[in-house]
Amino acid sequence: MSEDLRAELTNLVGPATWHNLLPHAARDNLVVVNAGLDLVEVGLALTADNVTAVQRWISEALISKPTAEQLQHWDRDRSRQFQALIVQPYVLIQEPDPT
Repeated sequence: MSEDLRAELTNLVGPATWHNLLPHAARDNLVVVNAGLDLVEVGLALTADNVTAVQRWISEALISKPTAEQLQHWDRDRSRQFQALIVQPYVLIQEPDPT
């Protein structure tokens, strides 16, 4: 795996408000990443087509599509902040740690 790609993805991680993520939600392109995972690691696994890691995270519910309840909750606060990483065609999002 290329360290250049890791650096590039690391530089692409940044804050995004729910308002700005709405178009991606409408296209069903959002992937919610558990706070215990590193967004860059998930992005690297997706770009490398690492099916084993991605399937494991899905089976452990560490990455998923947003639920209807999450979407409704976030829609009530469109200024809610997430960390986001675009890995075409997906937008990986992670809620900040509540602590």
